[in-house]
Amino acid sequence: PIGPGASETKAKVTTGATGVSTGALESNINLEVAFKLQDKLTAAGYTVIMVRTSQDVNLSNAQRAEIANENNAAAFIRLHCNSADSSSATGTLTMAPSSSNPYCSEIAEASQSLSKSVVNDICWQTGSKNRGVTITDTMSGINWCQVPVTIVEMGFLSNVDEEQKLIDSSYQDK
Repeated sequence: PIGPGASETKAKVTTGATGVSTGALESNINLEVAFKLQDKLTAAGYTVIMVRTSQDVNLSNAQRAEIANENNAAAFIRLHCNSADSSSATGTLTMAPSSSNPYCSEIAEASQSLSKSVVNDICWQTGSKNRGVTITDTMSGINWCQVPVTIVEMGFLSNVDEEQKLIDSSYQDK
């Protein structure tokens, strides 16, 4: 279900988008970046709890959110790569719930603030086009959360140039 008590559902686990030129899997890129982010945050003194550390997982978005919720995370950062029908789509965006979200409105303000900060910093560091914060109440990766959450769409795997950046280790470091 996309949220507690919802009748609308989505797949429990997917590999996500696939790169148009290399066939790179979104799930692999996300994990590579997650390990890099873990290292940087740990070095800065933060405690990091990884929801997954391998490709072999069977966790729903509700179960992933529960890990963040149970640990009273200060921030739940969900890393993703975007894809679009148009190969010219570019840029980075983040997603957060609305203040009228039927599942998690109480974290909307903090999530929107987190999302704005994250997208602005990523775009400043990487030079990626800033697509801003998308406010949405349809994402199961948000709707199960009780702690501030952001979904980060790091770039478009449907765009050859962005795909090349997303699979480049030095770009991922940024």
